[in-house]
Amino acid sequence: MRKPLISGNWKMHHNHFEAIQTIQRLAYALSSSDYENVDVSVHAPFTDLRSLQTVIEADDIPISLGAQHSHWENKGAFTGEVSPEMLAKLNVSLVLVGHSERRHIFGETNADINKKVHAIIAKEMTPILCVGEMSEEREEGRTLEVVEKQLEEGLSQVKPSEVASIVVAYEPVWAIGTGKNATPEDAQEVCKAIREKIVSIWKGAGEDLRIQYGGSVKGVNAPDLMKQNDVDGLLVGGASLDPDEFSRIIKYRLLD
Repeated sequence: MRKPLISGNWKMHHNHFEAIQTIQRLAYALSSSDYENVDVSVHAPFTDLRSLQTVIEADDIPISLGAQHSHWENKGAFTGEVSPEMLAKLNVSLVLVGHSERRHIFGETNADINKKVHAIIAKEMTPILCVGEMSEEREEGRTLEVVEKQLEEGLSQVKPSEVASIVVAYEPVWAIGTGKNATPEDAQEVCKAIREKIVSIWKGAGEDLRIQYGGSVKGVNAPDLMKQNDVDGLLVGGASLDPDEFSRIIKYRLLD
């Protein structure tokens, strides 16, 4: 059984005071049975991470601390960047890699993303590799072609045992922050194809690999998305900023 992973991506929101309040409210809304059924991670801006680490560890909150991206070098002349070594020292567990906003706003390539995946694994953190198609690529019927290329190049030279322990997030770009979302059947089709592609290249890795869906996820659509055989979790954007709404998503099994 693959334990679901539900991750909140706060993007460029919440200063460190707001971050502390949000994590405390979220922890208050969740019970031990929620954590038994679902793994939870929060991916905050860099300026929040130390504050969140302190609260999570002091209050023994079973929420994993996540980062939104990382450079691939551990140190060097890279003004404004943060290294995997720095993140690991903050007890960051999971790092988003290749989010569509990093790809399409900041120009990250599959080669860049691949270097980051290797660097994050080397520091014993878990990459959440984000893949997904643009609206025009979907209209052209190229969804699987685009996603499979992102997988192959993003995970190049990664060992099968390492692939089995990472997370892949399918986030159709046209559904992020737009209010549109893929139907549960659409999400299942692509997540199934991702698993099959992983199995075909990295033998034995596909069954253990957790695959998330991301794109305008809310409490109302979370249960139907999570019913799909190959959807093992959710990558939540705007809805994760509200601890009440995010807790409803985490409690999806009780909303059905």
